[in-house]
Amino acid sequence: MDKDGKDDSYTVCRCVYTRYSIARQGTIKMNSDLEIDIDIESYIYKYETHLHTSEGSACGHSEGAAMARACKEAGYDGIFVTDHAWGGNTAIDRSLPWREWVRQFAVGYEHARQWGEKHGMSVWFGYESGYNATEFLIYGITPEWMADHEELHDADIPTQLDIIHSGGGMVIQAHPYRVEDYIPEVRLFPQYADGIEGVNATHTSHLSIAHKSDTWNRDAIALARRHDKPMTAGSDVHSTTIFGGGILTKERLHSPKDFINLILSDDMYLMTDGDSIYDRYGNLLKTIP
Repeated sequence: MDKDGKDDSYTVCRCVYTRYSIARQGTIKMNSDLEIDIDIESYIYKYETHLHTSEGSACGHSEGAAMARACKEAGYDGIFVTDHAWGGNTAIDRSLPWREWVRQFAVGYEHARQWGEKHGMSVWFGYESGYNATEFLIYGITPEWMADHEELHDADIPTQLDIIHSGGGMVIQAHPYRVEDYIPEVRLFPQYADGIEGVNATHTSHLSIAHKSDTWNRDAIALARRHDKPMTAGSDVHSTTIFGGGILTKERLHSPKDFINLILSDDMYLMTDGDSIYDRYGNLLKTIP
């Protein structure tokens, strides 16, 4: 069935792989080799987990409302707005008092959320933190909670994890193997993250014109497996050219908490860069024509 309840053809992928049991804290333990059937067409809900706006990110090209509209038109059911914070390519004046900085930082998210409320799409707050160009995606907190926790500003990477956990949030190391002029070296911190961004569509989408690589996602998937970490997928999109990356689910997500619980659970979800579909363990299931 599709979203409108119509009968539709479906694809079943039979794959053999080592199944993992993911504990709440993000630890994965190997169980046994299993053969399972994955009905790709039953994963009917799509969520963008890595998106920037021009209000919050200096590298963003489109405002929050326009980003939300473009994602809705591309078939997404929900998006996280993850603009660059003070340690990265933020668009907000770093000299502002903390609460005013947070207020302005959340404007892109608020514009996207307001558009989503009017047009039936979930829009949730997140952000991308930066430490000398090593970046992390933060989920599960609100701008209000962020404003009450100024200690985030000076937190190091281990302390960031503790603070975000205290608010019920989740930390994902973003595009861990990307190397560019602004990312001069690979620095890996799986021990201070709940998971790894295994699929970043900017690296592989045929629509992307920047940060291209055939190996960065593959290496990120291997990193997650090696350190027993769950994975996420997102587009890292900065304009209304929508790549189609994100996660696919069988059930609708109603909140950031639903997203976090899914990633840190045993339940299956799929990952995509818009061109290919993977299971949650990074196994390729299908290439999209």
